[in-house]
Amino acid sequence: MAKILGAKCRICRREGEKLFLKGERCNSAKCPIIRRNYPPGMHGMKSATRRLTGYGTQLREKQKAKRLYGLMETQFRNYFEKAKKEKGDTSENMVRHLEMRLDNVIYRLGFARSRSMARQMVSHGLFTVNDKKVNIPSYSVKPNDIIKINGTKSEKKIFESLKDKLKKQETPSWLMIDAAKLEGKVLSAPQGDELKQIFDPKLIVEFYSR
Repeated sequence: MAKILGAKCRICRREGEKLFLKGERCNSAKCPIIRRNYPPGMHGMKSATRRLTGYGTQLREKQKAKRLYGLMETQFRNYFEKAKKEKGDTSENMVRHLEMRLDNVIYRLGFARSRSMARQMVSHGLFTVNDKKVNIPSYSVKPNDIIKINGTKSEKKIFESLKDKLKKQETPSWLMIDAAKLEGKVLSAPQGDELKQIFDPKLIVEFYSR
């Protein structure tokens, strides 16, 4: 899995999009991309006005998606290869696999403020899927899977005031959260408009299909 060692906000500025790598800070006025909406570095303002080639546009979309989900190149490429072998639209299949990763579902349900935080929580064994502990962030959930906090770990400080936060959480239509029980359910695999992202998956397919 990818581990971001530098400043996360530089990544958002480089891609020109909020990737929500720092949770609540990304929704505040402190978000650097609001104040400096151009790439980082001494030539950042100049590079923001440069026109990208077709290849450059495809590359940027791939990098944006990789960084959004926190994946390394090999792992991300594997999702494309898997999607290509399946029936249907390759771009939709790829996004569906990314969205149904356990760490992403934990984030979407509101248990974590960011995907990187969700990845760490899963790795530490804080969640169960159908009452079985799963500590693999890339684990692929399935329709009707029930995701809960693992046993007494709900008493950990990281889960303080979680019930109140979950009551305000807006989840995708393919997921359901029960704030009272502190559990989520996968209703179905995401389809159609549920797969829309801040990146263009068709350009990523074109990039890998060159």
